[in-house]
Amino acid sequence: MTPSATDPARAIVILAQREHEAALVRYATRILHDAARARDVVQETLLALGRQPEAGLDALRPRLAAWLFTVCRRKALNVLRAEGRLSPLDEAPPVVAPDPDPAAALLRSEDHGQLIALVARLPERQREVVRLRYQEGFSYEEIAAITEKTAGHVGVILHHALAALRREWLATAAR
Repeated sequence: MTPSATDPARAIVILAQREHEAALVRYATRILHDAARARDVVQETLLALGRQPEAGLDALRPRLAAWLFTVCRRKALNVLRAEGRLSPLDEAPPVVAPDPDPAAALLRSEDHGQLIALVARLPERQREVVRLRYQEGFSYEEIAAITEKTAGHVGVILHHALAALRREWLATAAR
């Protein structure tokens, strides 16, 4: 941050870093397929937050997560554009919390692995919406802001994605 950064700007950047940095790095890593570049993009995102005018910070607080993910997404896509490639989102391994019950964890990890594989086969925009909704916990409105689509369109994309996942899951289980 610049030396002229205000206390409210510094406070919101610290809050954003504490509450959202890990999720932003995961998200950017899925887009860029490179954790180091993802961390750079997240750093640029947090710097952009710190450069916001003080008058706009209060309005930004209620939608801070959506704003951060939107800026992070745009910056990550700009990196890909600068390199002349826009690759599909994905193949970053999921971050899973350790489970105290190893048997249950194994069962869940097998199902989880299968589900991750099915999600990876979805079209890119469906994959992104599913991850923002179920991995990051965003509302339809927040996803719409992040992806620059309407909330209704997000709902349609999510409906089609879940229908495809359900079909594939049942087909896999029947084998």
